[in-house]
Amino acid sequence: MSKLWQARFFTTANHLRDLPTTPAPEIAFAGRSNAGKSTTINLLCNQKNLAFASKTPGRTQHINFFSIGGALVSQHRQDPTIVEEIKALLVDLPGYGYAEVSGSAKLHWQQLLGEYVKKREQLVALVLVMDSRRPFMPLDIQMLEWFAPTGKPIHCILTKADKLNRNESTNALRQANTVLSSYVDEHGLPFPFSVQLFSAPKRIGLEEADKKILSLLGLSEDSEPKTTSTSTSTSTSTSTSTSTSTSTAE
Repeated sequence: MSKLWQARFFTTANHLRDLPTTPAPEIAFAGRSNAGKSTTINLLCNQKNLAFASKTPGRTQHINFFSIGGALVSQHRQDPTIVEEIKALLVDLPGYGYAEVSGSAKLHWQQLLGEYVKKREQLVALVLVMDSRRPFMPLDIQMLEWFAPTGKPIHCILTKADKLNRNESTNALRQANTVLSSYVDEHGLPFPFSVQLFSAPKRIGLEEADKKILSLLGLSEDSEPKTTSTSTSTSTSTSTSTSTSTSTAE
């Protein structure tokens, strides 16, 4: 049983001042409103309704936190969470890119998400969830460029991979690695970015994603807790990669 199965709702925040003060490492999930982010979180945590998927995409504008550890089992238990025993937090960021969201809501999203991903000390990594058929749309790139200067890992999950044939899957990974490898730090070194294919209905990539997320959180047997590193600039590089990771740092 994966440690992610322990996930249960912990708290929600609509403003930076409402963010929890827990010192536990956090890994945030970001993505467009129709990319399958909630489905991905629920499958990883083996729960149907942990992450809320609104019937109207773009309506959920809060940051939701799910705790790992600090309670006996998942959210279905009523026993209180022991905050001091929380090992990690999964963070569900508001979905973005839905056209019917008002201008004020979009501005609030930009301020909330931008400040959170750029400045949150407890945030050790970002999981960027994208539709494998339409990855790296402008707001996805914006999220990458907000987070890249922190020097922390980004793991891209390309969802709906069951809708791709073999050649399309290979091309999706190749193109994703080309984009990710174009980001380098001020010394010309690649950022710790990685990518994989994923399908909730077919459970493609589930074990790979589970292992990666636990490693980034320092919860796997062969991993160490992550420390915050900083980098002050991003630039582009002409190098490309055909593997599923643009860096060996995990």
